[in-house]
Amino acid sequence: MTAAARTAHLPPLREDAGVIGLVGLAHMVSHFSQLILPPLFPWLREALQASYVELGLLMTLFFVTSCVVQAASGFLVDRHGPRPVLFAGLALVGTAALGFATSHGWWSMAVFAVVAGVGNGVFHPVDYTLLNRKVSPPRLGHAYSVHGITGSLGWALAPALLVPVAMAGGWRMALFTAAALAFGVLAILWFNRGLLHLPRAAAPAPAAAGAPAAAPAGGSFDFLRIPAVWMCFAFFFVYAVVLSVVQAYAPEAARHLHDVPLALVAVCVTAFMLCSAGGMVFGGFLAADPSRCERIVGIGFGLAAVVALVIGLAPVPAWSVPLLFGAMGFAGGIAGPSRDLLVKRSTPDNASGRVYGVVYAGLDIGQAAAPLVFGRLLDQGNYTAVWVGLVAVQLLLIGSAFRVRQVRRTPLATA
Repeated sequence: MTAAARTAHLPPLREDAGVIGLVGLAHMVSHFSQLILPPLFPWLREALQASYVELGLLMTLFFVTSCVVQAASGFLVDRHGPRPVLFAGLALVGTAALGFATSHGWWSMAVFAVVAGVGNGVFHPVDYTLLNRKVSPPRLGHAYSVHGITGSLGWALAPALLVPVAMAGGWRMALFTAAALAFGVLAILWFNRGLLHLPRAAAPAPAAAGAPAAAPAGGSFDFLRIPAVWMCFAFFFVYAVVLSVVQAYAPEAARHLHDVPLALVAVCVTAFMLCSAGGMVFGGFLAADPSRCERIVGIGFGLAAVVALVIGLAPVPAWSVPLLFGAMGFAGGIAGPSRDLLVKRSTPDNASGRVYGVVYAGLDIGQAAAPLVFGRLLDQGNYTAVWVGLVAVQLLLIGSAFRVRQVRRTPLATA
């Protein structure tokens, strides 16, 4: 088929863009929900008479719940479709924010942290099922790019919105504002729900003689026998460790290594996230060819590892550290859309929600595991080790990406 013929068969750009935009809005709320409480910790500590350890435990409850639900919600997506699961997730996030706003003690906050974790746990299985099934393949790279960018914007929006509201009207008003945002996005998606309708997938046709065997479709758990699924899980576990280190530990380690003023330390993560979003835009064009996704991931995170090594070992001036964080974010952002294609190319059509639920549970587990190692290094004053460890994890990430390709075609044992 010629390029002109392929273009003629594409769905209208407006339809694809509508799906991408609605899914992106939902993904923004997912990342926003992860940072509803942390920016308000100074207010909550006084209001609840709680320590920072107790407040941090609320986030542990959130992410542990999200991990469990993320793995399980994929089954609901495959059985009932992504649209009702997405609406339920947004409603739960909004309800949790209302619950936070009306809480008068730590235990009630803990209950709603679990509710918020349940809501947050549905987004990745829903989002990628909708994108993979509704968006035309030539535009998938751009869809993944927008998806990653909106997630980064959700992280950036939470403190930018909630802190000023809390300063002006108190922490309860800030949490009511968070609830209004979640329910507002839910209303937008409800009025545009036709774009999110996904017909039940047709049964796959019998394989032709001599054709390679497809993934089994009979059992609900057969997808767990696909080696590439578990390699993708490992990849996202390592990726979450990288992200957690950059967001929580690397800026403080850089401050001690290079005498970075506190004002510049606060800029480091912002520079990383904004430049990461820019890299995702560029990476969306590179991801147009799925066959090179592993190489793009390798190049992007390889460049990020080089920048991290410079920050950790070279005597760089303090003013340059935020710039280097930005360069590291841009390099990692380039790999973002291709990173998502790794999973797409390893996912049977009949198990999309289940695969994404299991694979992206690695994100929550990685974010929970990173503090056990890198938090201890920081407490011990091993600031160079934090950066060297980050480089090692980034190199491990590259290796796991190529390992996904190696095991993708591994044949399954037959019953």
